[in-house]
Amino acid sequence: MKDMALWNEGDWIAAIAVVVLGLFLATGAKIAVQKEPEFAGHPKGLYMLFFAEMWERFSYYGMRALLIFYLTQHWLFSDGQSTLIYGAYTSLVYITPVLGGWAADRYLGQRKAVLFGGILLALGHGFMAVEGVGGQSDPTINVFWFALALIIVGSGFLKANISVMVGQLYSLTDLRRDGAYTIFYMGINAGAAFGVILAGYLGQTLGWAYGFGLAGIGMLAGLVVFVLGKKVLLGAGEPPAPLARSKELAVYGAGVASVAVMWALVQYVDVIQSLLIVSGLALLGYVLFQAFKLPKEPRERIFAILFLVALNPLFWGLFEQAGGSLNLYTDRYVSIGDVPASVFQSINSIYIILFAPVFAAVWAYLGRKGLEPSAPAKFALALFQVGLGFLIFVWGANSVGPEVATPVLFVFLIYLLHTTGELCLSPVGLSAMNRLAPGFMASLIMGAWFYMSAVGNFVAGKIGEATGGESGEMTKGAVLDIYNQIGWVAIGVGAVVLALSPLVKKWMHLDTLKDDSVGDDLLGQTEGPGEAQGAGVHPATKG
Repeated sequence: MKDMALWNEGDWIAAIAVVVLGLFLATGAKIAVQKEPEFAGHPKGLYMLFFAEMWERFSYYGMRALLIFYLTQHWLFSDGQSTLIYGAYTSLVYITPVLGGWAADRYLGQRKAVLFGGILLALGHGFMAVEGVGGQSDPTINVFWFALALIIVGSGFLKANISVMVGQLYSLTDLRRDGAYTIFYMGINAGAAFGVILAGYLGQTLGWAYGFGLAGIGMLAGLVVFVLGKKVLLGAGEPPAPLARSKELAVYGAGVASVAVMWALVQYVDVIQSLLIVSGLALLGYVLFQAFKLPKEPRERIFAILFLVALNPLFWGLFEQAGGSLNLYTDRYVSIGDVPASVFQSINSIYIILFAPVFAAVWAYLGRKGLEPSAPAKFALALFQVGLGFLIFVWGANSVGPEVATPVLFVFLIYLLHTTGELCLSPVGLSAMNRLAPGFMASLIMGAWFYMSAVGNFVAGKIGEATGGESGEMTKGAVLDIYNQIGWVAIGVGAVVLALSPLVKKWMHLDTLKDDSVGDDLLGQTEGPGEAQGAGVHPATKG
C-alpha cells in the first residue's frame, strides 16, 4: 500500500472521489431494498430517480468541463475549431431529447427509454477514456467521435424522460409535488458540481482517461441505481400500451442507427448549421400556421410563446461561453494558481443550489404583493444580467492591464451574474411554455423551447470561434473585444424586450387561464396563473 505521506493532491482527490461514489451508491441501494413504501415523506422512487439523474449529470458535466481542453490539448484542434465542435456537440445534446421523448411517449415508455439512454451514455463515457496518442492524424480520434455520438443519443433518450417520471409518482393534486421537483433539482446540480470538481481535477492533473473514466463510472453507478430501483417506481414510466417485442427492438435499432448519424454530424458542423436553419424555419412556419387557425386569445398566447422562444438562442449563445471560450480564457489568462481551470465550471451549479430557493421565495413574495415581474420582463432582466456579467469581466481584466492575469474574483462575478440571469429565464420560460401552449401543441411547444436552446448552444460555438480570430488561436485582447460587444448587445436587446413586455404580457391573457395549480405545471399542464411560485426550482434549470 502506498505510504500516506507520499500521496499527492491527485491521489487524495481520487480517494475522495471513490469514497463519494461509494457513499452515494450505498445510500441509493439501501433505500431501494427497504420495505417501507416511502422515505422521508416521499415515494422511494423519487430517490431512485434523484440518484440516477445525479450521476447522469455528474458524468455529463464532468466530461463537459474537460472537453474544450481535450480538443485543444490532446486532439490539437485550434481554439476556434474546438469551440465550434463544442457548440455543435452541446446543440445536438439539446435536440435529441425531442426525439427521445417522442419515442418514449409513443412506444417505449419513460423507464425503458431512460434505461436504454443510460446504457448508451455509460458506453459513450467509457469510450471517452480511450485516448490514443493524440493529434488529428491519430485513427483513435474516430473512437472519440463515436463516444460523443453515443452520449448525444443517450442524452436524447434519458434527459427529458427521467424528469417526466418524477411527476408520474404523484397525483395531480398531491401537495408534495413541488417539493419533489425541488429535491430532484438539487440532485441535478449536486451531480453537476461534483462531476466538474472531481472529474475535471483528475482529468487535468492525472490524465484525460482518469477524468473521463470517473465520469463513466458515475454514469454506470446511476444506471445500477436505476435498475435496482425498478420496483419502487410503482409502475411509473411504463409503455403507453403493450408493445410487441419486434417493435421495441426496432426502436432500439433506430436509436443505435442514429448514433452513426450523430457521428457524422458532430464532425461536419456546417451541416448542423444548415439543418438548424431549415428545420427552425419549418417549425416556426408550422406553429404560426396552427396559431392562425385559433381564436384570438390562444392565438396571441402563441405569439407570446414565439417571442419568448426567440430570445433563447441569444441568451444561451452568451451563457454557454462558460464551457468554451471562458473555460479557455480562465486556463490561460486568469490568476488561478495551481487550480485546474475546469474546476471553475462547478461555480454555476453551486450558485444555483444557493440562490434558486431565494429566487423562488422572492417571486412568491412579490406575487403576493402584486409586484412580480411578468415572464417577458424576467427575460429582460436575464439579458441585462448576462450582458452585465461580460462587461464587468472585461472591466476587471482591463483594470489590471493587458500583461497581467485577470483576478479570479471576476470569474466568480461573471458566473454569479450569469447564474442569476439563468434563474430569471430558464425555469420561468419552461413554466410559461407549459401554461400558455394549447393542449394539442403542448409537447411541440416544449420541443421548440429545447430546440431553440440547441440553436443557442450552436451560436455559442460560433461566438467562441470568433474569439480565435483569423488564425483560430485565442488571444486575450480578442476575447475581451468579443465579450465587450456581446455584453452591450445583450443589454440593448434586454432594453427592447423590457419595453415590449407590457404588450407580450397582454398577449399572454393571464386573467383567463383556468388552472390554479402551480405544481402540475411541472408535469406539462397547459394552463395556470401568472408566474409560478415554484418557477425558480424547476428541475430543467440545469440542462
